Amino acid sequence: MKKLIYLLLAFCATWTTVSAQTSAIKKAQGSFNKAQTYLRNDQLKEAAEALDETVKADPAFQYAYIQLGDIHRRLKAFAQAKSAYQNAINLNPEGDPRMFYGMAEACIFTGSYPEALENTNRFLSKYKGKDPDFLKKAEKYRKDSEFAVLAIKSPLPYEPVNLGPDINSAYREYFPSLTADGAQMIFSRTVDGNEDFFTSFKKNGTWDKPVPLSDQINTSKFNEGAQSLSADGKYLFFTGCNRPDGLGRCDIYVSQKTAKGWGEPFNLGTPLNSVYWDAQPSVSPDGNTLYFVSNRPGGLGGYDIWKSTLKSDGYWDQPVNLGPEINTPGDEQTPFLHPDGHTLYFSSDGWPGMGNKDIFLSRLDNSGKWGKPVNLGYPINTFNEETGLIVSPEGTDAFFSSNLKGGYGDLDIYSFKMPETIRPVPIVYVKGTIKDKTSRQPLEADIRISNLNTKTTVYQNFTDASDGSFLAVMPTGAAYAFNAVAPGYLFYSENYPLSSAGSREKPSILEIYLEKLKPGSNVIMKNIFFDTNAYQLLPYSESELDILISLLKQNPGLRIEIQGHTDNVGKEEDNRKLSMMRARSVYEYLIARKILPDRLTYKGLGESVPVATNDTEAGRKLNRRTSFVVTGI
Repeated sequence: MKKLIYLLLAFCATWTTVSAQTSAIKKAQGSFNKAQTYLRNDQLKEAAEALDETVKADPAFQYAYIQLGDIHRRLKAFAQAKSAYQNAINLNPEGDPRMFYGMAEACIFTGSYPEALENTNRFLSKYKGKDPDFLKKAEKYRKDSEFAVLAIKSPLPYEPVNLGPDINSAYREYFPSLTADGAQMIFSRTVDGNEDFFTSFKKNGTWDKPVPLSDQINTSKFNEGAQSLSADGKYLFFTGCNRPDGLGRCDIYVSQKTAKGWGEPFNLGTPLNSVYWDAQPSVSPDGNTLYFVSNRPGGLGGYDIWKSTLKSDGYWDQPVNLGPEINTPGDEQTPFLHPDGHTLYFSSDGWPGMGNKDIFLSRLDNSGKWGKPVNLGYPINTFNEETGLIVSPEGTDAFFSSNLKGGYGDLDIYSFKMPETIRPVPIVYVKGTIKDKTSRQPLEADIRISNLNTKTTVYQNFTDASDGSFLAVMPTGAAYAFNAVAPGYLFYSENYPLSSAGSREKPSILEIYLEKLKPGSNVIMKNIFFDTNAYQLLPYSESELDILISLLKQNPGLRIEIQGHTDNVGKEEDNRKLSMMRARSVYEYLIARKILPDRLTYKGLGESVPVATNDTEAGRKLNRRTSFVVTGI
């Protein structure tokens, strides 16, 4: 309480005359003294009422106006604060310069940015103190005002649309999340003080009536919220607070969806969770990285964004702060990593913006470094607090919660069309099932997608054991190797050349049948590459060759013949020799990685075994291939 009084009274402690802090009018001084008593008891509203009486009795009592402005500012009644500060400035503009600071803050939080910039500059030019925190805050307000003045001059298209009564109700709806195919939404709803998850599915372009997610997750004793749904909809990461198994006030939990429904959630434990506040998770599209907010030691501000990666043993690694590329001395919250795996949306009051928390985006480059955050601009951001934005998988629509005029309840979920300049990288998703070729029974297979340009794995997860289903995401801008691997089976190989944004295609819906290992089985390896008329393996081939090596090592009795094939362009003998040299290159690659030579043979078949017509370029491309045949097991 003493600190509060100090903050309120010390704000204007230095005045040119003592009389500025007193009034010659008895009624005014009496009301002023009463206000000080209220302040000592932390009764801010009563103090403000007493100060209103003070200035009514003595309109020239500048100190009372200053103190009244400061109280309203602390109560976040910024319009009243602005009026009080303006009266004080009009009475004596040469008084304590800190009143210009208060006026600047009140202007920022009422959207009066030109006035805010003017008053910030007046403060910085007149203030002779050396309080570094005070000066840093003023500099931040100057940057905010300069940004906002320009942003308002170049507004972005923005027309929020309420999702309607099928999603929203008289209760609070907020924190939406979507699967990568955009077909399922999970959001939080508070009913009579209890926060639970609800889910809705999109059918024929509209969202159906939401229903409670699961009794395994929703509880009557605790609140569940601030969740992230994995790309395939199989895992739900969420924030749980004040639970018996919690490590801190709020922890991150996960629940897995199986054939029987959602499983019982479990605490992700240390080191991801801590005795501090850990919340607001956002899982990467490959499921291997979790971004979240924490106020644990080691951060740059009050609340920072951290990340943890999933280790090979199934436990989460020691969290890493995203550093000054994302975090500031202020607060960063509500991270949302788009399914493109490269675009992070988050809220911050530390980067230059409209004054309060704004929504920003940052893009991850191929070296793993986050780019400088970009403010989403006006009127998406305003002097109000903007948080909790997510963007649809295709990048065209954003979803957020607000209590805009005309809504159905306290908070409703809205959407708006994302301006082109702040959209994520376009994505394509592959959705399908993996089954046994003979029995047609579903298989639990390992889905692996590798970026051929960077030779990195961008997605790896297992299909659902109950139905063999999967959903994997690939951002455009690269070429990808797609493989499905299951023990005792030949692997599946596909290639997705998405090297430019213009190459974006419709989602691939696949039904894949894996063949058990047996003599005579054949696999076309679609991610083995050579230059035209050359037989040296290109580096892009390594991801698929490594899968072949794993298959051979896991099955010591497996023997294969590597076969090279060409189209019919050129001389037949030249094609046979080229195909043989290409097959030999694969053979030598395997030998160099300690596969025994007696398990391998190779053959060049040239143009003799086409799988498509040679009359079109598309057909010739299919005929130019590398494959292998099982010769023994």
